[in-house]
Amino acid sequence: MINGMKIILHLIVIVVLFVVYVRYLESRSVFYPARPFFATPAELGLPFEDVYIQTEDNVKIHGWLIKAPTAKSAVIFFHGNAGNIGDRLGKIDLFNKMGLNILIIDYRGYGKSKGSPTEEGVYKDAVAAYDYLLKRDDMKGQKIIGYGASLGGAIAVDLASKRALTCLIVDSTFSSATDMAKRIYPFVPSFLIKTKLDSETKIKGIDIPKLFIHSVDDQMIPIVLGRKLYDAASGAKEFIEIRGDHNDGHIYDEDKVREGIKRFLRGQELIQ
Repeated sequence: MINGMKIILHLIVIVVLFVVYVRYLESRSVFYPARPFFATPAELGLPFEDVYIQTEDNVKIHGWLIKAPTAKSAVIFFHGNAGNIGDRLGKIDLFNKMGLNILIIDYRGYGKSKGSPTEEGVYKDAVAAYDYLLKRDDMKGQKIIGYGASLGGAIAVDLASKRALTCLIVDSTFSSATDMAKRIYPFVPSFLIKTKLDSETKIKGIDIPKLFIHSVDDQMIPIVLGRKLYDAASGAKEFIEIRGDHNDGHIYDEDKVREGIKRFLRGQELIQ
């Protein structure tokens, strides 16, 4: 009897330790923020405004607003899970040259933003950024584009399910955190994954034009998960298949990415 109880206690300890280990892996995999900036849009010769936005749960987040002369549309830019907005100058330059206003934010816990990142928290950050942009006098009448890369794609999809975006661009993103976990940690049962990032379910109800971009060479987020998200999407949609790894596909296949986005946005009459 005593030996049986010891075995049960040992099993309980093992299970608890395993769950703690899964939670640790999950937190390190989903959010990997950095505080210091290595560059700003000034490095590109672009004037920009530091903006500070209060979320509904009273967290102050930071971002940059980069305005383009005569722009009639604005893109809200949601970056990936690592680093901060200072690592995204290449794509800022890309959108600026298309004549778009750009609001790029750091999620809570990233860069100069306060707090610590959580799934529900970053969703609140995105909603706050959208609401802030529409309240500015110099942004009145702007058509709003949602753009998200990698993790940012899931955040952009969530925003599109809650606010009226004109169109949506998701770049190198995935169907859900569960699908990602099955590939990265196949030994972890799905029911233990707390983070959902369930874009596959949300995108079914988003009835705006959608552009998907994904590389066949992406080893971090396999293109099969990008295709799965695309297949789940309803309404007008387009898929651009590129080359290059997860972080430099927009550089390796620069012309295809640039011209594909321009063609898509021109089709919505958002740029010249």
